[in-house]
Amino acid sequence: SSGINAEYGGDRTTGSIGKGMCVLLGISTTDTDKEIQWMVNKLVKLRIFDHPDTGKPWDADLLQCNYGILVVSQFTLQCVLKGNKPDFHGAMKSDESEKMYNKFCAAIRQVVPNSETLVQEGEFGAFMQVHIQNDGPVTIPIDTPESLANQKVKPAKPQKQPKKKKDEGEKKDGGEKKKELEGKKEAIESVTEGVEKLKN
Repeated sequence: SSGINAEYGGDRTTGSIGKGMCVLLGISTTDTDKEIQWMVNKLVKLRIFDHPDTGKPWDADLLQCNYGILVVSQFTLQCVLKGNKPDFHGAMKSDESEKMYNKFCAAIRQVVPNSETLVQEGEFGAFMQVHIQNDGPVTIPIDTPESLANQKVKPAKPQKQPKKKKDEGEKKDGGEKKKELEGKKEAIESVTEGVEKLKN
């Protein structure tokens, strides 16, 4: 998706990204820290983008493309229809779900480089207008597995910005550096000898 904005009250933008992923997060009454970490791991590794080098579709994840992610809380995802009426008893209560939402956003920020720019949020509990320009369109529902309670979930490793490569002119192996130092030493000795001869 691209061009994603979450506006509050129609006059204030709470979060905005360019190309990237919009996560509509529905938190259930049974969700724990394990579910949070599992979902974070899954989202940042989800290969839904064109590869930046080869252009191959469905071959790159959020981190490889250096794209943004906008997180919006949406309790209505926990809806169960009773006849024609939606029932939201499966959604976690507001106070507790806000804590879970904040934990989720914090976990995302830990693994996304430049998170102050690339990780954006909606406003929890607010009535918002979410504008999504959905390329494709591509919308993928993801649920945590029921067996997660018996599994160990490791946090995703924080991603570091790739180090800038030195110019070829700056690259010198140990042998070249040694020769350079020896050359400088010889030059200094030669100048010293010349000075001594002049004195004599």
